Amino acid sequence: MLENPKINIKIKLAALWTSALFFYIYGDYFQLYTPDKVESLISGNNNLDSPIKLLIASIVMAIPSIMVAGSILLKPTLNRILNIVFGSIFTLMMVAIGIYSTHDWHLFYVIYAFLESIITAIIVWNAWKWPKSIK
Repeated sequence: MLENPKINIKIKLAALWTSALFFYIYGDYFQLYTPDKVESLISGNNNLDSPIKLLIASIVMAIPSIMVAGSILLKPTLNRILNIVFGSIFTLMMVAIGIYSTHDWHLFYVIYAFLESIITAIIVWNAWKWPKSIK
């Protein structure tokens, strides 16, 4: 029988955020292979066509990266709250992206959005069920 040691909740949450972050990165990377994407980036005719939109997108995508470290470093109460809040926001965001990514060339986005929403829902579930200390 192989040992299956209990994983600390902080490590589990950091691993889940890391996994979600890889999907976000790969989704954006593979989008570069869709027709006319590179040309739209060069011409500036894209969804991030202003400094403010680019700043907002940067802040939104910084959250999962910060949550990797935050899940390890933050104290339990704040850690739990932030994982529930950001996990919920990203779950809803990925469900919406999956629903609205109906173009044939974005079907890969639907798969990634589905997997990302499962991972972030698991983050919320694990944070919600955060183990209580026994005194």
